[in-house]
Amino acid sequence: MKTISDIIEEFILSVMEEGENLSISRNELAEHFDCAPSQINYVLSTRFTIDRGYLVESKRGGGGYITLTKIENDDNYIKTLITEGITDSITLSRANHIIDNLLSEDIVNKGEADIIKSAISDKAIFTSKDKKDIIRASIMKNILMHLIAREG
Repeated sequence: MKTISDIIEEFILSVMEEGENLSISRNELAEHFDCAPSQINYVLSTRFTIDRGYLVESKRGGGGYITLTKIENDDNYIKTLITEGITDSITLSRANHIIDNLLSEDIVNKGEADIIKSAISDKAIFTSKDKKDIIRASIMKNILMHLIAREG
């Protein structure tokens, strides 16, 4: 059974298929789905993240407009991930979202994605939880730097 979040995500994705960007009022979207604006915020903050290849810009006032942009998966996208998407630490879940997005955009193949996931898994990084996320971020940044060098 689909949740309201699933339905909102599908709607946004279908509208975005018509173009690269989407500018819409958060309040109008909430009214359309008969939900609270916080539900729209939840969908945007969990399903339209830089890890998944999206930039969300909020514009205050005037109904809380947002602009959603699908990031072109090229060197600029990878550089954005390195500088903005991955800070000093990254959870396994977020790292896997990045890898899945790289796979879906044909930046890496299935075998490469599987190897990367193995290298950043909790089983491969044998230390405390807080240190795992720090080490994982370093590994991910190095892999992304390699991808830029490979493309260049």
